[in-house]
This record gives sequence, structure tokens and C-alpha cells, in this order.
Amino acid sequence: MDSNIDDLRYIRSTMERSTKFLSLSGISGVVAGLVALCGAFIAYLIMTRSFAVTGIIIYDLLILAAIVLVCACSVGIYFSVRKAKKMGAKFWTPVTFQLIKDAGVPLVVGGLFSLILVYQGYFGMTASTMLIFYGIALINAGARTYRDIKILGACEIVLGLLAGIFIGNGLILWAMGFGVLHIVYGIVMYMKYDAKSDKANG
Repeated sequence: MDSNIDDLRYIRSTMERSTKFLSLSGISGVVAGLVALCGAFIAYLIMTRSFAVTGIIIYDLLILAAIVLVCACSVGIYFSVRKAKKMGAKFWTPVTFQLIKDAGVPLVVGGLFSLILVYQGYFGMTASTMLIFYGIALINAGARTYRDIKILGACEIVLGLLAGIFIGNGLILWAMGFGVLHIVYGIVMYMKYDAKSDKANG
């Protein structure tokens, strides 16, 4: 009886790996959240003119946003690749590319729309736009990875809507969405999935 249950679990695990991206790492969420919080702090310094690179606030913020994005993505890929290796699975699979497509469309559109808002001078709405489109991207991606990510996406959208209402608190809500929520989500994901995987492989 026990062997049959083990066989069923193996079959289920194999099917999930072929249709879902399960290499998403909780640690990457924590580190990405910390990167975002550091970025938010530097953005505060730039906005209060306590720190500058080019001397033009909007240029400094755009440079900072690009650096934070590259660092967060790099961290996510690194820890996810490492998790895939521990699981004995491939990271780059057709499911991975489909996941990138699902999340990529709203991310690219949201990024371009944020740049348009900056160009038109609507700086106060950029935090709201980034959070909302990021939340949509996570919900889209949730169909091909852990369902928990949809909850994170919904929370990001709620914070984005609040950032649109309370424009003066945009940076704080941005830090909560990309920083605090990522850290909390990463810890939950690690305890729920990664820790079990580490024990199984260890």
C-alpha cells in the first residue's frame, strides 16, 4: 500500500514538473525584497537631495530603478537555478519560457507606461502603475507556478490602488509592495516548499 502511495506521489510530482515552474526560490524573494528596501531608502535620499549622481532627481531615480531591477532579477535567477539543481531538474524548460511570456507582457507594458507617465510629468502615479502591473504579472504567472504567487499579486494590486489614492505616500507603499511583501512571501515560500525540498534532498 505504501509503495502505491509513493508511486502516486512520484507520478504527481513528475506531472507538476512538466507543466509548472517549481524552481521559484523563497530565498530569492527575501533577497529581492531587501534589495528593494535598499533602493527605496536611496530613492528617499535622492528625493530629499541628500544624495545625487547626475544632479537631476528624475534621472537619478531612473538609474536607481534600473539598478534595482537588474539586481532583483539576477538574484531571482541565481537562487532559482540553484534550487533547480538541488531538485535535479532543469531550469530552462518550455514552461520557464512560457512563464516569462505570461509575466513579461504586463511587466513590459507597465514599465513603458511608467516611462510615459514620467515623460508627461505625472511622477506621482508611477509607484501605483508599477505595483498594479507587477501584481497583474504575478497573477498571470500563478497559473504556471505555485498558486501562492497569485495572493502576492493581489496584494501588490491593492497597494498599487492605494498608492494611486494616497499619492504622497507612493514611495512608502512601493517599499511595502516590492520590499516588505517580497520578504514575507519569500519566508513563507521557503518554509512551505524549500525547507521540505532541502530535507528530502539532504
